[in-house]
Amino acid sequence: MPLHLTKIAFRSESPDSLRAWLESHADESEARMTTRYLPKRVEELAGGSLYWIHGHMLVGRSPILGFQETGQGRYWIRLEPRLIAVRSMPKRAHQGWRYLAEEDAPPDLAAGEVDDLHAMPKVLRGELARLGLV
Repeated sequence: MPLHLTKIAFRSESPDSLRAWLESHADESEARMTTRYLPKRVEELAGGSLYWIHGHMLVGRSPILGFQETGQGRYWIRLEPRLIAVRSMPKRAHQGWRYLAEEDAPPDLAAGEVDDLHAMPKVLRGELARLGLV
């Protein structure tokens, strides 16, 4: 089973703007995120995805293509330039990235399936998460 990463969709106004940013790299065949450190468990990330956090919720994932040195003492996380919608799941914000086990990852949404949880107002989602109901 592959291991995954989670990361905040920093500077993204919505999952739609994140999708637009990722898809804007389709001509390059990959989108890149910069990180200071190569993950220690990099071999386990083969076949994994980067799960995006937006508004304290996991909202989508981008398959990881690999890692590459930038030549400036940092690394690129190389991603497929697409956002695969997942069933929203509460996730605390954090700096950098964190590992996510396969069994803890939310399932993908089927084509045409609507995620009712993410359609709710942010305040209501937050209250439901605080109560442990989502």
